[in-house]
Amino acid sequence: MIRYIIVDDEHIAHDIIKEYCDLLPNMELVENCYDAFEAIACLSKQSVDLIFLDLNMPKMKGFEFLKTLSNPPKVIVTTAYKENALEGYELNITDYLLKPFSFERFVKAINKVNLTPPSIPVAKTPSPITEERFFFRSNKKTVQVKSRDILFIEARGNYCNIVTINETITVREKISDLLKLLPDKLFFQVHKSFIVAKEHVRIIEGNKIIVAGYTVPIGKTYKMNVNEVLNR
Repeated sequence: MIRYIIVDDEHIAHDIIKEYCDLLPNMELVENCYDAFEAIACLSKQSVDLIFLDLNMPKMKGFEFLKTLSNPPKVIVTTAYKENALEGYELNITDYLLKPFSFERFVKAINKVNLTPPSIPVAKTPSPITEERFFFRSNKKTVQVKSRDILFIEARGNYCNIVTINETITVREKISDLLKLLPDKLFFQVHKSFIVAKEHVRIIEGNKIIVAGYTVPIGKTYKMNVNEVLNR
């Protein structure tokens, strides 16, 4: 569950962000804050995972507020001013959304919020599968997918097919953007049109990979990626 607050002096911004969050699972609104001081008061008494932060607010600007926090939660900036983006990334924000932003762009920002704490090794053999989850927009719906359920991804023009254990999900995304989203410890590109989950590779033979009964080609320029996996 991601517990979040909205810090923005505009009521309509609160409405839009909450509407988007309500379309996603595991999002819980803690409080609506209309200036930095309300946010400071909220954070002093509530546990929060994520702040949606406007920059141009009365009394105290967004980044000024952020600098007062000794241990800030994840922050997604929501603003109409792109010139402050560099300063935001220097403050280690998670993402920078320019108003007005689409639901698809909003989902990409949420996908970057990783609340999984670093694990403390208790055995020599850690679990090879993580519980990372992603939200994909498909056929006017938002679908949540566990990383361990993804077998491979195939590019099809302006779309990609995300083939999972149970279904195939078609999304309007570039394969290069999906590659950036997916953790490279779990996925690798084997062809200009294919990304494969390492965990589900069954057989590598010649210029093809067998993944749970599917045959995926290996591109000439991607053989090094495959060799690196074989040599680990």
